[in-house]
Amino acid sequence: MKKRTLPLLLTFLFVSIAVISQTKVEEIEKLMQTYYDYGQFNGSILVAEKDQVLFKGGFGEANKEWDIPNAANTKHRLGSITKQFTAMLILQLKQEGKLDLHKPITTYLSYYPAKTGDIITTHHLLSHTSGIPNYTAFPNYFEEQGRDPKTPKEFIKIFQDKPLDFEPGSKYNYSNSAYFLLGVLIEEITGESYAENLQKRILTPLDMNESGYDLSSTVLKNRASGYGQNHNGFVNAPYLDMSLPYAAGSMYATVEDLYKWDQGLYNHTILSEENTKLLFKPAIELGTNNSYAYGFMVGKSPIGNTKDRFTASGHGGGIHGFNTIIMRDEDNHNLVVLLNNTGGTNLNEMSTNIMAILYGKSYDMPKKSLVSEIKEEFEKNGIEKTIAELSNFTKSDDVRIDEGDINRFGYELLTAKEIDAAIAVFKLNVSLFPESSNTYDSLGEAYLNANKKEKSIANYTKSLELNPDNRGGIEALKKLGADVSKFEKEIIVSEDILESYTGKYELMPNFFMTISRTKNQLHIQATGQGVSDIYPSSEVKFYSKIVNAQLTFNKDETGAVVSLTLHQGGDHLAKKIE
Repeated sequence: MKKRTLPLLLTFLFVSIAVISQTKVEEIEKLMQTYYDYGQFNGSILVAEKDQVLFKGGFGEANKEWDIPNAANTKHRLGSITKQFTAMLILQLKQEGKLDLHKPITTYLSYYPAKTGDIITTHHLLSHTSGIPNYTAFPNYFEEQGRDPKTPKEFIKIFQDKPLDFEPGSKYNYSNSAYFLLGVLIEEITGESYAENLQKRILTPLDMNESGYDLSSTVLKNRASGYGQNHNGFVNAPYLDMSLPYAAGSMYATVEDLYKWDQGLYNHTILSEENTKLLFKPAIELGTNNSYAYGFMVGKSPIGNTKDRFTASGHGGGIHGFNTIIMRDEDNHNLVVLLNNTGGTNLNEMSTNIMAILYGKSYDMPKKSLVSEIKEEFEKNGIEKTIAELSNFTKSDDVRIDEGDINRFGYELLTAKEIDAAIAVFKLNVSLFPESSNTYDSLGEAYLNANKKEKSIANYTKSLELNPDNRGGIEALKKLGADVSKFEKEIIVSEDILESYTGKYELMPNFFMTISRTKNQLHIQATGQGVSDIYPSSEVKFYSKIVNAQLTFNKDETGAVVSLTLHQGGDHLAKKIE
């Protein structure tokens, strides 16, 4: 009898595992089907659990004009997921002794301007700490240059002579220019094109036969088309010459090939274990739980709506008509790959929820967005009738109300010259988020487009009352001929109070902000950065005229200054330590 017990237990165990896996598959499919039904996902997906593919497939259409469905073998543009492949090529060259990560880039690029190239290293480029201005953020870049092919050496001329945003190594600023330059460096060292290196060194060894360097001219089987959206529905994404994203974002792949990439990283197929660790070694902290390494974001990511976290590495991507993410769980070798071909959507939320399913944790099911509801009503009943009943859409608990979504929708309408509709949408946003400076600023701009000067002035003024540091609002009021003296007038803070703010504040381990004073002028200096002036917008609030950042000094019940809050890309508390 005892001899039969073990096989029975094993049989039960295998059946249990199969049932659990099947349940997870069904749950993932239900979740993603809901995202698709709500117009929030249209693309390909692969989920692996403990190195084994658990679920793969597609939702929606790869080509909406021919009703061709997305599938696991659909080829999508990756955008910035390309950066981790570029980082891999650099570390391969380092492993071969052809490149030193900490030597100036002019060691390898003799023609790059020495003024900046002599103080920038490959490490700085990989970690977004070079200070090179990001070319995709240049005014009107896509409109004026996005269609024109250039060679890599020609292209770097648009940013190589510009002054650095900061001293290399002193801070983080995401820069496509840096990764573009890494591609040039790879070509210079190897004597072969970036695409040839990519194919020979990564794609062929990993059997990634459905991936490559994307060129619009290539006839590519199973290529997904990219789409955007406006108030009328889906539209074809604008053309972008793919020589321009280059080593920062010009790859395409399938979810199945990105699974092979994930496995290759674990198996050290194309890079030694020692050098692979460098890919994931935090280079600069971005917050409490996240850092940037080399082509990867690394840190602790949340699991669903719980407080639990897992050790994550990954990256997102966005390029005309495509939005992508690869999220790797290094604790359990889980993987989520989402490749979406209908523009921007919240893939991070989706991947976090899928991880919750793998861990058996709770998560929030998606809600239909308020904007989607309004767009559907536009199609059924027209703009005028829908606008008259806008407030009714906010009464349901089953819709997701997001300030940013509504604001973007308002600008879609404004761009389409549906000015009255845009005004109505911006007014709705103001009513839902009355404490947001940005909602009034957008409404002010819409009224400006409608030639309603007084209403435009009133809303820009309200925006500035909520956020006195809104320089764009001040400039708009000036153009409207409004009096801005109350927003530009000098605020006097006594030298005694200013002195109480001086000291050293710790924002994160080994990163400090030092506040000093010269008479009635406060100065700030962050670790590794230069000294700059800050100006009062009230007795406790100060702002920079150089970057979009504000400070609030915090006091305890005795009136002593105990910390400051940095308002830049969120609110960050720094304790006073000296």
